[in-house]
Parts: sequence; structure tokens; C-alpha cells
Amino acid sequence: MDWILAPWPWYVSGPLIAFVMFLLLLVGKNFGMSANFRTLCTLCGANKKARFFDFDWKSQRWNLVVALGAIVGGYIGAHFLSNDNAVILNPDTTEELHTYGFESAGNAYTPNELFDMKAFNTPKTLFILLVSGLLIGFGTRYAGGCTSGHTISGLSNLQIASLIATIGFFIGGLIMIYFIFPLLF
Repeated sequence: MDWILAPWPWYVSGPLIAFVMFLLLLVGKNFGMSANFRTLCTLCGANKKARFFDFDWKSQRWNLVVALGAIVGGYIGAHFLSNDNAVILNPDTTEELHTYGFESAGNAYTPNELFDMKAFNTPKTLFILLVSGLLIGFGTRYAGGCTSGHTISGLSNLQIASLIATIGFFIGGLIMIYFIFPLLF
């Protein structure tokens, strides 16, 4: 039974993702999580305030089911199919994160210093999370989709725009982790 609690290797999870992409391709759908936010905003009445949200949200109901499945699947995976809630990190990475003040690195799935409820008491953390959210929202809209949509669905459909967006995501991530992150912490 321990094998089911271990992280799935790439040669299992990769083909499963490819299989889902193949099924979506067969039914003429594109996968992406950021589209769900647009659909939810429309459901809440944002279409009365901005033209961007004025679309047939019912055509995206299937994608809301995918998002719900990701939430439920994540919960099941974390609470019933996992024997450890920590991400396995390289010891050098753990040591470096400790120098930045992330004592939970290597012991928790997400850094408690950023995502614990106590973190919301500090203005610095609130500011970082707010600015990060705004930048992610802007970037997602500007790029015409999120990392999952472009990198998983777009690349599997051989879309050049998705290749460019994915390269941009990786360059942005490298800039963040090597140049901006050390300045913040």
C-alpha cells in the first residue's frame, strides 16, 4: 500500500496528462485554469461592468467541472494518498531557503512563512501576495492564458503562441528566483 502513497513518477503521470489532453482534443476543447476565473466572474455579474466578461459562460461549464475536479483531486491526494506533506528538496535549496528565513522549507508543502494565517498579520507579506496576485492576473490576461493552458494544452496542440508564452514563463521564473526573490527576503 505504500506505493500508492509515494509521488507518482513522471512515466505514470506524464502519460495520464497526455491522455487527458488527447480526450480534450477529440472533443474540441482547450484546457486552462485561468478561463475558470473569467467564467466565475461572469457568473457573479462582472459582465455588467466590463465587456471582457460578456460571453456565453455556459459554454465553459465543462471547464468549471475540471477546476472542481482539480480541487477535489488535490484534497484527496493530500489527505488520503500521501504519507508526507513535505516537498522533497535538494539539501542545498533547503539550506538557502533557511538563510532567507523560510524555516519550514523541506518540512512543509508550502512555506508557512508565507501561507500560514499568521503571515497575513505582516504588511510585508500582504503586500507581496497582493502585488504577486495582480501581476499573475495581468500576465495571464496579457498572455492569453495561464501556464497550464499554454504549456500543457497549447504545446500539445502545437501552438506557436503557447511556445512563446511558455518560454516567457520560464524566463520570468528564473528572473524571479535568482534576482528578485533574494531582494524580497
